[in-house]
Amino acid sequence: MKSKLLSAMMLFMVSTGVFAQQHFSTPEQATDALAKAINEQNDKEMGNLLGEDWRTFLPADGVDPEAVDRFKRDWQVNHHTVIDGDMAWLTVGEYHWQLPIPVVKRAEGWQFDMQEAKEEILNREVGRNELAAIEALHAYVDAQESYYALANQYAQKIVSSEGKKDGLYWPVKPGEAPSPLGPAFSPKEPGQGYHGYHFRILPDSKSGFAMIAWPVSYGETGVMSFMINGDDRVWQANLGETSAEEAKALAAFNPGDRWQRVAQ
Repeated sequence: MKSKLLSAMMLFMVSTGVFAQQHFSTPEQATDALAKAINEQNDKEMGNLLGEDWRTFLPADGVDPEAVDRFKRDWQVNHHTVIDGDMAWLTVGEYHWQLPIPVVKRAEGWQFDMQEAKEEILNREVGRNELAAIEALHAYVDAQESYYALANQYAQKIVSSEGKKDGLYWPVKPGEAPSPLGPAFSPKEPGQGYHGYHFRILPDSKSGFAMIAWPVSYGETGVMSFMINGDDRVWQANLGETSAEEAKALAAFNPGDRWQRVAQ
């Protein structure tokens, strides 16, 4: 996984008013300066490169030193500035991970452009969340099979009632066998979701159980909604701005014409 520092910075720098201040004669000079600022954790230089309020968009828990070390290692393995006309991107590491903030050529010289980066940053976050939702649905199928082996029936709820094991998750004491599903599906803060998605168990007369997942905030944390049943096949549909309403109103697993199979 790429640098937590960089991914966090990319996810939260979505202000339309943040533009780089410093200009360079070449894009390579710009990307070298950014790498140096990250390696040294130089706040002042980061502000010069990416705008005064760049730290406003970092998460409250700050920068992970291990993430900086990973970036240093990736940089040493490989780094290259890819130029395409008046835009350029920094790539690092064995797999040429591309920084989503482009360097743009302007009259004054080359500079990092946060406005151009905004859509790419959002797309990457949405893509990660959607993949996480699909993986979570597959984990749900495994959990239901494990629960059936214990209770000879499928669970009708995600989180068990207090003191009971009538759902897929229940707290365990040290030394006890874990519940079929972990606590991630039930976030501590109401409405928070899991990787930008909400989940709800659905009945399915064919396979015995199903589940639907929809974005916490359509267009921001995710776009597609997903469904799965005991066949362990995922279906997807773009339910638009009414994703939450439609997902909550769905009475049973029934992918209609709007739903398409997700390639395995």
